[in-house]
Amino acid sequence: METIRVIIIDEQPLFREGIRATLQRMGNVEIVGESTDPMEILDLIKTSEAEVALIDAGLTTTDPLEIARLARQHAPRMAIIILTPSEDEERLFQSIKVGAAAYYTRNISPDELMEAVQKVSQGEYLIKDDVLARPQVASRVLKSFREMTVEEEEPEPKETYSPLSSREVEILDYIARGNSNKEIAKSLKISDQTVKNHITSILKKLSVSDRTAAVVHALQHGWIKIKMPDS
Repeated sequence: METIRVIIIDEQPLFREGIRATLQRMGNVEIVGESTDPMEILDLIKTSEAEVALIDAGLTTTDPLEIARLARQHAPRMAIIILTPSEDEERLFQSIKVGAAAYYTRNISPDELMEAVQKVSQGEYLIKDDVLARPQVASRVLKSFREMTVEEEEPEPKETYSPLSSREVEILDYIARGNSNKEIAKSLKISDQTVKNHITSILKKLSVSDRTAAVVHALQHGWIKIKMPDS
């Protein structure tokens, strides 16, 4: 079992101790750093080679979303888990934009936390279906990423290989525009079951659990570019 290197960025000593004790139960986790000082955190991000960073969304010593952004910039393979005091749609939206792999309230159970750390360390994207199913959040996320793909005149190099077929990309485009399975089937003149089969394949290839996460994940990796809908 490969060791998972983890950074803990949390201001509350008792909660931090709980995280540490929980992750140590996994047997394959090494806590490689704990800090709330901005300069120390940046140094940990750059030098620790951690696979996972747990970030308290309630940090007062620095901006937690800026820390997440810097982590994605300096250690793009490091998975970010945001732990928030309460579910907040604006914070969720911003967390997704900066590339967080998971977003949980701080009442997450020890078993859920251990499972999340294990999965994100393997590249899975865990923004949950019940969260992204909120229409306002999903529409804002998708609109934001569509605008980013249109506005970036000189985008940074991204991963160009796509594991998706051209038909799967086409279906993701319809999903991003808010179409249901039935509407996609009608537009593409295929059966509802064929659409479901394609979506199942997409979710499996991208290791995500829902349609919106699939679109966001593909956009983040530069595999697809969604055109803005005609005004």
